[in-house]
Order: sequence, then structure tokens, then C-alpha cells
Amino acid sequence: MQLARTIFGRLATTLITLIGVAVIVFFIVRIVPGDPIAMMLPPGATDADIDRLRALYGLDKSIPQQFAIWFGNVLHGDFGTSISTRQPVLSLVLNRLPATLELSLVALLIAVALGGSLAVLGTRFRGRKAEAGVDLANGIGLSVPDFLWGLVLILLFGVLWPLFHISGRVSPRLDIPFSTQFYLLESIVTLRFDILADLVDHMFMPALALALPLAAIISQLLKQSLKETVNLDYAVLARTKGYSETRVILSEALPNAVLPTLTLIGVQFTFLMGGTVIIERLFSYEGLGNMAIDAVINRDLPLIQGIVILFALMFTFVNLAVDMTYALLNPRLRNA
Repeated sequence: MQLARTIFGRLATTLITLIGVAVIVFFIVRIVPGDPIAMMLPPGATDADIDRLRALYGLDKSIPQQFAIWFGNVLHGDFGTSISTRQPVLSLVLNRLPATLELSLVALLIAVALGGSLAVLGTRFRGRKAEAGVDLANGIGLSVPDFLWGLVLILLFGVLWPLFHISGRVSPRLDIPFSTQFYLLESIVTLRFDILADLVDHMFMPALALALPLAAIISQLLKQSLKETVNLDYAVLARTKGYSETRVILSEALPNAVLPTLTLIGVQFTFLMGGTVIIERLFSYEGLGNMAIDAVINRDLPLIQGIVILFALMFTFVNLAVDMTYALLNPRLRNA
């Protein structure tokens, strides 16, 4: 019952947050300099042409009236029409969303694997040179932003040693027979390993650039938690039973030390998805972040609003899922 009330409360908070984001974004994009209608028309357009387009996109009304109309349409699933592409915003956003989700999830898996391995390594050889090396790697990972990692990876593995593709999501020469935009998932399910290899070839560098700063954060926090738990009573008891130090860390300390890291991963995952905006542009990756930059450049107000609302929706529900998972894994919170 307590868990159900918690979920209901978080869902209500999520709804209020999304409404607040919608209000803020709608008004901000309309008060910044720039006229989207002027960018659409040729230099010789008449005032009548301008007025007709303003009326078509509802920009001839006051901002409060525009918001009331737009929000009413959103409640019915209509996010408007893109000014730059003349296509429905919802279909455009949902068409690009799978690429960004797959990129973010692959980056998260790399970050968890790399950060967790470094944390276990630093704990296993604590007080030795290996721990100092792990701390140095964490410091470098934390101090270098993801877009700079992207530039370094392009220089190393795209120019000096051209091992991976540096632009796009998939090679144009490939015939993609999939029914959805989740190419990575469908290539695995349908056993199309040729397409899977090409997707990974395009995705590896942007995913690694996103993963490295997050891996350093995970490694730093998890290593600190492990160093605290390896000296607790149950870990000492496991050693008296003859367990090796590696087994004590993996089977006794790690399950108890991972809970704070789980919360951190959920919070940082939202920032990781936000980081895809720059990384996708850098690698010409056909995702939601790349589309967001184009929308801002073109002053495509409906598309900007749709993308921001979708990002806000993902952020809030990721945080909700993390909180619920933490409550399920922690008996004290589950039974409170």
C-alpha cells in the first residue's frame, strides 16, 4: 500500500513537472529574437504572404491564446506541424527517438561495464599502484567533457587509424527491411548480423564518447562504497570461511554497495540523454538530438516544443523508474 501511494504521488509530481516544462518552453521560445515566418519566405514575399503564414501556424494570436490552443491540441495527441518540414511533429519526434534511445542505452551499458570493472579493480588492489591508476583514469574521465572525447575518438579511430565510421547511423548501401526504427533491436531479433555489425560500427564511437564521463562517475562512487562494505562484519565472516578477496568483493560487498550507485546511474542517465544533442551533431548521427539543433537553427517552434516535452517525459519517467527500483531492492524502504 505504501509503495502504491508512493507511485501515485510520483506520477502526480511528474504530471505537474511536465505541465511546468510545457509552459516555460512555450513562452521562452516565443520571446527569444528571430521570426520563423521570415525564415520560411523568399526575399520578395509580400505582407499578405507573411500574414497568411502567421495565420496558418497560429502566430497571429497573442502568446496566451497560442498556448491555450497548443496545449488543448497536445491533450488530444496533436503537437502541431513542423514549420521547416511541414510534417506532424509527433511523427517526426517518434521517428527519431529510437535512434537516440539505442545510442543512450549502449552508452549506459559501456559506462556500467567500464565503471564497474574499474571500481572492482581499484577495490581488489586497494593501497597499490593499480588503485592509483584507477583514480587517475577517473580523474581524466571526469575532467574531459563528452564532446571533447568525441573529437579525440574521431581523430584517433576515424582519421589516424580509420577503424570505425565517423558519421551517420547506418551505411546507405544497406537495405534495411525492418518495420520499426529500433534497428539495433530488430537486427538482433531477426539475426541480421550484417546490419548489426554496421550499426555497431557507426554507434561505437559516439556511445563511447558519452560513456567515458559517466563511467568515471560510476567507478568513483562504487569504489568508495565497496571500500566501506569490504570491512563490514559479513565480509569479515566470509573471509574466515576461506573466501578469496575477489569472491568477497563480488558476492558479499558488491550487492550491498551497488544501491547508491543505482540511484546515481538513473540520475546521470538523464544527463547522458541530454548529452546526445552535441554528440549526435558531432557524428552526424540521425537521432533526436541532431534534430533538436536543426529545429533551433530554423526557429521551428512546434518541433522545439515537441522535442523538449519528450525529453522532459523521458527524464521524469527514468527518475521514477530508478526510485521505484531502489524501493524494491531496499527492504527498509519497501516495508516502510
